Amino acid sequence: MKEALHQLFIEFQNSIQKNDFVKLTLSKPIRKSDDLSNVYVRQITLKGDVCFQFLYRYKTNDQTKNYSFEESVEELTNLLSENFRAATLFTLTNDLLVFISKKKKVSYKTTQPSFKNKLPETHDKPKEKRAENSEYLYHLGVTDKGGKVIPKMADKYRQINKYLEIIEAQIQSVKLPNHINIVDMGSGKGYLTFALYDYLVNQKGYTASVTGIELRESLVNYCNDIAKKCGFKGLLFVAQPIQEYDNDKIDILIALHACDTATDDAIYKGLVSKAELIICAPCCHKQIRQQVKGKEQESPLLKYGIFKERQFEMVTDTIRALILEKHQYNTKVFEFISNEHTRKNVMLIGAKSSKKVDSERIGAKISELKSAYQIDQHYLETLL
Repeated sequence: MKEALHQLFIEFQNSIQKNDFVKLTLSKPIRKSDDLSNVYVRQITLKGDVCFQFLYRYKTNDQTKNYSFEESVEELTNLLSENFRAATLFTLTNDLLVFISKKKKVSYKTTQPSFKNKLPETHDKPKEKRAENSEYLYHLGVTDKGGKVIPKMADKYRQINKYLEIIEAQIQSVKLPNHINIVDMGSGKGYLTFALYDYLVNQKGYTASVTGIELRESLVNYCNDIAKKCGFKGLLFVAQPIQEYDNDKIDILIALHACDTATDDAIYKGLVSKAELIICAPCCHKQIRQQVKGKEQESPLLKYGIFKERQFEMVTDTIRALILEKHQYNTKVFEFISNEHTRKNVMLIGAKSSKKVDSERIGAKISELKSAYQIDQHYLETLL
């Protein structure tokens, strides 16, 4: 493969020598199931030396690594052999398009340059702010009248932007109707609910209705008042328990920090409505803990308080993820935001898939897990 890509690497090297290299991108993943969707390469100066920063864009996060030119060639060879079918080398002279067939045949096409100027070579690329200069941030107390983030709300502002980054990636991974029905169960004060509506409808141009379900009527009135002030016509907050919500037209189900079994009630609503996306950030995990009372001494992992708490969280959310898999959802569990900002930082996402699953095998995994921890029943199972 390295020989077949020789022209790409020669043009890459020449563009650097002529100082007209802009960037290099990899696209068209070989396997649609891969989390890695793109790789972007740019030239940077690090401690006075020229090197190349690879930005690996996964569905849920971005990762960066820096390489020398020789290391970059090796990494590009590996990526184009195993992960991608296309590459584009952007220079100020022209664009070089590289196509790789299923049989690993490489073809090239040269087109007019897309860029007239080079990219900055600073090491730290400023992060895109998806929630910025929005009126709702002022009304919710995140920013002042001038649009500056209030210092004590900085963590919440980071959380909002990270959340929108995750949502954006997930929406691109599923098929959604022209009008998207989104339900946020346990919306609370609505920070993330407002952010999602504003970003999708006002910034990205989606046609969407967003409903926030919240038990506390005072918060519902507060949020509906702000939605009215901001002119968010497709955003509505309703005061009712999650269990009583009966609209089965849900395309995206969101439940962030719904306490204990309320997360399961929300997941159940998403499964029944066959939502394309189910996005949860579980909280509390009391139900499994109550079943294991009196059995702690039988397992060393349940002997110490801090480990016991983590075990309950892991077992509860693993069973939830397996149940989603059993119902034909591709599942992911990952850190939503750093521990330094909040302990409630695990996100569980299920994306509807058309692939057939081995329900019996997944069911056996759930049974084994329950048996190992002497769990009688997971609450979500009883709902189903």
